[in-house]
Amino acid sequence: MPAYETRDGSLIRELMHPEHHGVRNQSLAEAIVAPGQGTHLHRHHASEELYHITQGEGWMTLGDAQFKVGVGDTISIEPGTAHCIENRGSQELKILCSCSPAYSHDDTELLEV
Repeated sequence: MPAYETRDGSLIRELMHPEHHGVRNQSLAEAIVAPGQGTHLHRHHASEELYHITQGEGWMTLGDAQFKVGVGDTISIEPGTAHCIENRGSQELKILCSCSPAYSHDDTELLEV
């Protein structure tokens, strides 16, 4: 699958998704955020997400909390929770994103652009 830009502004490469790979209840993708860039503040009404940082470092906003993230960190994002991530490092920030139910543009509400 070729990479594409999601509504939140990250570049996504789908690794597993029900529309393409035969899985039923979840999706797994690699998100890439360039240095100095970030995703738009957004939330998903149905999907629970897990972010696992595989490269780089960033600044995570999760609801009212803000904190530094780096390689090896895993963040749980409950449905309805506003979130975004900013790459504050010098290399690409790479994140494995697992969504259940699977990621959908229709389930993504942008809170700022």
